[in-house]
Amino acid sequence: MNRAELADFLRRGRARLTPSDVGLTPGSRRRTPGLRREEVAQLAGMSVDYYIRLEQSRGPRPSRQMLTALGRALRLSADERDHLFHLVGEEPPRRETASRHVPPGLMLVLDRLHDTPAQVVTDCGEVLAQNAMARALTHDVLSRPPGERNLLRLYFLDPEARALFPEEDRQEHARAHVASLRAVATARPDDPEPAALVAELRSSSEEFARLWDEHEVALRHRATKRFQHPLVGLLDLDCEVLLSHEHHQMLVIHTARPGTQTHERLQLLRVVGLQDMSASGL
Repeated sequence: MNRAELADFLRRGRARLTPSDVGLTPGSRRRTPGLRREEVAQLAGMSVDYYIRLEQSRGPRPSRQMLTALGRALRLSADERDHLFHLVGEEPPRRETASRHVPPGLMLVLDRLHDTPAQVVTDCGEVLAQNAMARALTHDVLSRPPGERNLLRLYFLDPEARALFPEEDRQEHARAHVASLRAVATARPDDPEPAALVAELRSSSEEFARLWDEHEVALRHRATKRFQHPLVGLLDLDCEVLLSHEHHQMLVIHTARPGTQTHERLQLLRVVGLQDMSASGL
């Protein structure tokens, strides 16, 4: 692990970003350009002390999960992300067909969406990034262990995640999840990820196995979804899906039509939902 080079790379990556680049408010006047150390730590989900020690060439060896989080926080390109891994003496993640690295341009769009829930998801349902409103709407998925961030796995195996949707809508959501995964698995027969997810869910969920055998196929597009939120009640949201074909990722945005009750409730969620997250330490 090259501690000095790692520290320099982190400092330079932090200095080239502004708060607006990552969806933060500028706040008080800054003595030096770039993000503050505590802001990078917040974006990466690590303690401020841990990040400071990394920049001072005295921190412990970061885990692969932490390196991935730092790459996203600093909006690194794929090549820069690989360089970060090499500095720590780790092999970079294999550039699979479905990338886990969110391109800086896609993160820039996500950072600009302050008042509506949005998240970046792989075509297999793995959540890669969420804005604050998405965390308020569907919980902080990225706070879960790496193996528990898949929306399909959560929907079929976690009753709490399923409870976010009205009971009468759940069968339709289940069918859409299965039909989308079948389309992905068929399009990428040599990719082990969708095949492994199918095998896991077929063995763990009778509902998934039954729907899989029905052989429905449909990729996700624009739709309307209802969420039963515990704080603000029923939300009737339009779901837009923007595709990044090169990386097999989706930017999923939920919006409410102005003048509707849902729009008012979404604005309320922006206040009380984020306060509740802060009080819970998320």
